[in-house]
This record gives sequence, C-alpha cells and structure tokens, in this order.
Amino acid sequence: MIDELTSLLSRKDIEWELYWGKGRSGSFGIERENLERSQRKFYSGIGLRIGYKGKLGFSYITGLSHDRQTLERFVERTIKLARVSEVPFRGFPVPSKVLKVGGLYDRRIDEIPFEEAHAMALEVASLMRSVKAGGETLSGSLSFAVSSEGVVNSNGVELETRTTGMGVYIYAVRGTGTGSFQQTYRSLQPMEELEKGIAEARTNAELGRKAKRLDPFRRELVLEPEAFESILWLFLENVFGDTVYYRRSRFSERGLEVGSEGLGLEDDSTIDGLPGSYPFDGEGSPGQRTTIVEDGILRSFLLDYTFASFLGMESTGNALRSFRSVPRIGTSNIVVGTGDLNLEDFEGVVVKDTLGAHTANPVSGDFSLTVSLGYVVRKGELRPFRDNMLSGNIFELLKTLKPGKKAERRGSFISPRVLVEASLV
Repeated sequence: MIDELTSLLSRKDIEWELYWGKGRSGSFGIERENLERSQRKFYSGIGLRIGYKGKLGFSYITGLSHDRQTLERFVERTIKLARVSEVPFRGFPVPSKVLKVGGLYDRRIDEIPFEEAHAMALEVASLMRSVKAGGETLSGSLSFAVSSEGVVNSNGVELETRTTGMGVYIYAVRGTGTGSFQQTYRSLQPMEELEKGIAEARTNAELGRKAKRLDPFRRELVLEPEAFESILWLFLENVFGDTVYYRRSRFSERGLEVGSEGLGLEDDSTIDGLPGSYPFDGEGSPGQRTTIVEDGILRSFLLDYTFASFLGMESTGNALRSFRSVPRIGTSNIVVGTGDLNLEDFEGVVVKDTLGAHTANPVSGDFSLTVSLGYVVRKGELRPFRDNMLSGNIFELLKTLKPGKKAERRGSFISPRVLVEASLV
C-alpha cells in the first residue's frame, strides 16, 4: 500500500511525506502478587504530511490495507488541509547517511508466544509471593512490544526499522512506605533481572516505612539519578528548538555558561541497545550524538528539520512521532557526563526520588518537589527521610553541580549521582 500511495502522490505537484507504523504489544498486570489482567494490542497506520505553497497539511489513516479509492480520498483530504492551513512549511529532509544502531531488535521478543509471556508473568507473581514479608504487598506489570516504522518522502528519503521492547514495573507497599522499580529494555531479560527489581522495590518500601521528615536546611546534598532526572527536565525544555524559536526558552543563543565546568550533557540516539535509540528520527533525519552542554557551556539546541530551518541550523535528529501525529521535538537517550568524585561513599543527605516535577516552571527554573524517599548517611549508617520539599532553581543548581564517577541507567536516562546545592524544607 505504501508503494501505491507513493505512486499517487508522485503525480501531484506537491511535496509529501509518508510515515507509517505497525506493531503489537502484550501487557500483564499484577495486583497483590496475583496476575489480574492480560492484554494484547495491535496497531497500524499511515501519517501523511503535504507541503503546498509554503503551508503544511497533515492527516492519517489507520490500517495498512485499503482500496485505491480510499487512498485517493486520503491524499485529496490532506491536500485540502494544506491549502487552508496556517502552519508554515519549510520542506522535508533529503537522503543522508544513516548509522547502523545495534541491539534494537530481539527475535526472542518478536517470536515469544503469548502463552509463554503469560507464563513468565505468572512466574513473577509467584516470585513476589515467595519473598513478601508480613504486611507487605507487591504489584507491578510486565510488557512486551514489537514495532516497525518507516518514512518515505518526495525528496527520495526511504527508510525502515524494526524494534522490540520489554518493560518492567514493580511496586511495593509496606505499612506507610512505598517503593518502586521501573526499567525498559530492547531485549528479553532473564528472571534474575526481575528478581533484582523486586528486591529494590521492597528495600525502598522498607526505608519509606521508617522514614521521617528532616529539619530544614540549605547546603550540599547528593541527588541520585531518579531525582536528578526529574529536575533536569526543566533545563531540557529550554533547549528544544521550538521553545527557542518562539522565545519561550531562557536561551536565545549557544555559547552561554549554563552550568559548572563539571557539567556535560549529551543526547545520543546511536547507543546500541538502549530504549531511546534509533537510526533515524520521525522525519528521516539520521540519529546522532548531540553535545548539549560541554564543560558547563551550552553547545547545541535539540532540533527537528523545521525548527532547524527557522533558526538557520541543522537538524539534530530529534523529531519524535507516531503515524497519528506530526513530529515534535524530544529527546532520545540523555547522558550526563561522569566526574572524579566518589559519591557512592558520600556521607550526608542523599535524595533518591521526588514527586511533582510537572508543577515546576521551566522558564523561571524554580522547583519545589516532594521528596518521596531520601536518606542521611553518617558513619556508614543510613537514616531514611521523606515528605520534605526539595526547593531551588535548576539554572542556579546546575552551576553548583559536581558529578560522581559511576553512571546508572533508568530507561533512556543515564547519569551518575550528582553533588549540588539545594534546600530541603
């Protein structure tokens, strides 16, 4: 059907782009150590963007099997939308060399029978029952996905990729304490990995049960990767090309000092096997490694093709989308650079996780987040705390940042612990 659509569009005096996707997923929900629900989903469809006299039209159609008359109506409808559109059009990418990114597809996930995946979820529920302590409850989910995406345009771009994914979520409750573990993968994981997740969630729940509020203070403290990620997003929203172009960003140019000399920050879609990796983005621009911040200096914005054109720059391959939507600027894998500090043995206040990042202000950079779990380390002993407010300003915080030596991955975010100045109230 893609070939037939391409043939129809090639006869029109327009610029065009087809983005198609298809996939399936299986998910299994566990409540109180029992498998309560199993679900399978399938999807497929095509998104069509048309450029006409400097304006852009978009529509989509579900499914990948339609008769010619339906396809003709689809094309004509999108052309009409372009004619009346107020959305500016700056063209589509041209063919460029696309790097091979390994580890994005695992045949074992693609070929796993639903019954076998179901049995794996039952095994996780059984494991939860075998390790739970009195008064503790364990819940969670297990998911598997296979997808194919492709993009074709009137400039000769023609690309296709196939990927797999596996997701794990564990949630533990012990008295008033809660703990969780969440991770995503491109390949099928052994039960030992899930056991580690259950153990981490249980440990955090036990710490939460014992946690109390700390007295307020303002001084140096350590943020674990989960906590740092929730705050760093305030900064990242300011480097998206659309926020820069529409002057909703704190920054209007590169080369500014935005952090300490120890701050390094990259967006990298070319790392083998990571959930945020891809060989090309939603417009067909090659994925790449982009240095956002180097030694505390802002080096690049994150751009799609359109806003790169508006700003007189090159796309960084950060157009994300599904067939149901036009591209939006987003991140792939965010990598925070490591440093020389051994923060694994840090004695003092450590913030593990926070809540409420969506309430913070990305323009001012001000944040006040609830600490869902932290702990104080003194002479090797750990005293947990929670319910304090972690407050500060992301732009001021980054200028105090000192990174640790050891990086950890949570989904598509890779970061060491970081030492910063902030307030707990």
